[in-house]
Amino acid sequence: MSNQPIQNQHEDAYMSLMRGLKELDLRVPCVPSDLVLTGDHAFPLAMNSRGQVLMAASLYGRGRIVVLGHEGYLTTFPALVENALTWLRGDGSDNLSVGVHNKVKAVADNLSKSSFQAKVGGAFGDSRDVGVYVTDAYSVGGEVKDLLAFLKAGGGILIAGQAWNWASMHPKENTLLQFEGNKVCGVTGIYFSKHQAETECLPVYPQIPSSWMAVVIGKDFEDDLEFLLEGVSEFDIQGPSIASEILVHGSLAFPIGTNANGQTFLAGAYYGQGRVIVVSHEGFLRRETLAPFWNNAIHWLDEGRQGVVGVANNAPKPLGISGLKCEKTDFRDDLSVFVCTAYSDNHMEEIRDFVAEGGGLLIGGHAWYWAQSHPGKNEVTDFPGNHILNTMGLSLLRETIPGGLHKAPVPNQAIKDTYHFRHLLHRFACHVSQGEKLSKHEEEHLKKLGKDCASYLKMKAHNCSSYTQVVSTLTDIVMKSGMPQVCESCPVTSPKDHLLIIVAPEVYKVCPNPDALLPYLIQHNPLMPVVYNHKININVNTAGGEEWISTGLYLSPGMKTYMALPAEIVNKEWKIQIGCQTDSLKNAELKRAPSVHERFPVTSQMMQVWNLWGGLIYLVAPPKTQVEGLEVTVQMAVPAPYYKSGETTPAAWSLLRTAPSPWAELEFDNIILTVPSDVVRELERPDELAALWDDIMKAIADLAVIPHKFPRKERFVTDVQISHGWMHAGYPIMTHRSTAAEMVSTDNIRTKGLWGPIHEMGHNQQRSCWEFRPHTTECTCNLWSVYVHEEVLGINREKAHPAMTLEKRNGRAKEYAKGGNKLSSWSMWVALETYMQLQDKFGWDAFKKVFAAYHKMSNFPNDNDGKMNLYAETFSQTVGMNLCGFFKAWGWPIERATEEKLYNLPPWTDHPMVQYG
Repeated sequence: MSNQPIQNQHEDAYMSLMRGLKELDLRVPCVPSDLVLTGDHAFPLAMNSRGQVLMAASLYGRGRIVVLGHEGYLTTFPALVENALTWLRGDGSDNLSVGVHNKVKAVADNLSKSSFQAKVGGAFGDSRDVGVYVTDAYSVGGEVKDLLAFLKAGGGILIAGQAWNWASMHPKENTLLQFEGNKVCGVTGIYFSKHQAETECLPVYPQIPSSWMAVVIGKDFEDDLEFLLEGVSEFDIQGPSIASEILVHGSLAFPIGTNANGQTFLAGAYYGQGRVIVVSHEGFLRRETLAPFWNNAIHWLDEGRQGVVGVANNAPKPLGISGLKCEKTDFRDDLSVFVCTAYSDNHMEEIRDFVAEGGGLLIGGHAWYWAQSHPGKNEVTDFPGNHILNTMGLSLLRETIPGGLHKAPVPNQAIKDTYHFRHLLHRFACHVSQGEKLSKHEEEHLKKLGKDCASYLKMKAHNCSSYTQVVSTLTDIVMKSGMPQVCESCPVTSPKDHLLIIVAPEVYKVCPNPDALLPYLIQHNPLMPVVYNHKININVNTAGGEEWISTGLYLSPGMKTYMALPAEIVNKEWKIQIGCQTDSLKNAELKRAPSVHERFPVTSQMMQVWNLWGGLIYLVAPPKTQVEGLEVTVQMAVPAPYYKSGETTPAAWSLLRTAPSPWAELEFDNIILTVPSDVVRELERPDELAALWDDIMKAIADLAVIPHKFPRKERFVTDVQISHGWMHAGYPIMTHRSTAAEMVSTDNIRTKGLWGPIHEMGHNQQRSCWEFRPHTTECTCNLWSVYVHEEVLGINREKAHPAMTLEKRNGRAKEYAKGGNKLSSWSMWVALETYMQLQDKFGWDAFKKVFAAYHKMSNFPNDNDGKMNLYAETFSQTVGMNLCGFFKAWGWPIERATEEKLYNLPPWTDHPMVQYG
């Protein structure tokens, strides 16, 4: 990942095509067609102030094409035509022979003084061995196949014309597919549309022209939806099959089935001369209730050819197909429609060409499971199905769609009523640029648009013109609107601000000039003193999973640095992480941006890293990794207050605690605390705090019966907002900023305790073999809170937490018994009472022996009933007393077999629940 300016590969082609031209005066008596561009290779050459494209170019196979929106332009702009012929001839070709259709013979006359040799004829077949062919858009009739073969093999085509006149005389025809010129240039991703383009005198821009007004939908799709939805009033996607969301982003792509939130599970698109339909779970192809739709869909894809429908061996045959021959087959290009799943990208290029040249594609599958099983991968670019679909304007996402019954859209209302990425992006750009008011419906979908923009930008398709148009549009929006300067006292709540705070960081990553954008994103970014060529020694033994290695360094927002890394860790799944906060937010009110860390896979010995939000620098070591004595050098970074037990001297700390970074870290023997720096500025004795935390961590290990040296140090990160709860467990444990001061004060810990943080570390000690979800999820972790408070801090359980007074404990037990001892009510504090009664009677040693016994067991039951019986048996054997009566009094499902195993042990007859019997 680099923050260098990003260049579109088509820019060189554009420069060649526009060489020497200062302006294009299109105010000649020609009314051109607005050209619609799709796919990865088409790019505009001339765009008017309304964002309409009047000239464009593209690549197909090994060949090139230039399309002009009116045949008159072939003679109006001779210099442009000559540039076009030079570019179309291809790099390194010395073939100066140009075939010219006699309908545009004037081009040959203009070329008489050039180095090109024109051959005029009445058809392409008359132009043998030419390097480039020039024609109008009305004369390609019976020669489409030959022209496409010529293009694919490396030939160049210059074609000009307009389709609006033809469309007015053929109102029932599909211009994109039926107009003669589109049968050639449509295959390459450029279409003559039925719309007239406005003419003006256009300057020739130094780069490929772009405009926020160009982010539009290229068709209204009403006729397509009428055909597809004939006899279809709703889509039944109920049941256990979980569909992925489809991102519909192409100018010729459209949603067909959506839920009330605007999430699409069924979509279609035009691609070249062909069509595609995507359904985001292949199981829906077999669904009886959808059979009428599949019948319509296959016929829409077949386009009246009455050809063969080929179904890939791993794909279900769609139900309800009538009148067409259907066979199981691998991909073949003689099919009319190919049906496959999205889990393979076999035949990717052939399938794309097959559709571009008129074939139909029906593809089914979801990306959510792939995304879950490929952590760290980007499904938009890496999921196999998207290798086929992205260029067609559709992408499968990791987001899921709940099952349900969804109304089919009303064809003539679809664009107005259905969420469409491009349409709403265009409307939002109008709102930002021209102050146009958004409808309530549009405002409600802005948050979704923000998420979709973020997904789309992750495509990083910098060589695709429609992608660069969207990047340009979003860059423009961010520069005009700025990014909300979110903080605790200034939270983000409006849909518009939500969109901006989600989109702006993603635009920053992919726009051509991120440094120019930075001041619009981070308005308060003071310069901080830095250290240069800072060396970090690495000794790692990751027995306990992925591990973050602190560097004691910080990067300011947008600040870039290089890191020199040892060869031993390159391409070995190591990463560099900037930022300590890895929680992603989905909250309605945001007190910080939703995602504020960046990760860079270590792929070379010199890496440039950065993060819009800034953050502490970490190396992330993969699991099961051992390295010793390696050195990493950070070229330039801001020092952070960083204390490490056994390494940082008191003298060094007295300076370090004043270091300018806003984040500080205290690394002790078994725990690392990441806190705002202001809470450690006055910390004079970190060694005393370290000793207390060492005692706490030893106690946690003692109760869990694990070695005092943790396989991986626990981590805490305190921040202004986290993904859920007041705190939550994991690596790192996340908690709110207000906890930070309490965690770094020995006085506070000794007098008031730390129930919450130790509760979270208790979560990290829970094991599923003695956990009975959901009952004990928030319960057994509290055993560690009670133990640490009493055994280390000397704080009685009644004072450690207000819920632990004897009065409240007894009240809960009594109420539970009164309610019939139902396990449905046995959770959290009520469930904890069961364990506390055992502790009151048998002490902590009994728990330690039980946990130790579990360490030696294997083949645990998977169900709660089995696990509860095993626990009752294990605890009974450990304390030498039959506890079946006690557990039954708590409503546990104790089986006869368990009672028989414990029959010889004396029963606990006077347990506390007896009084409520």
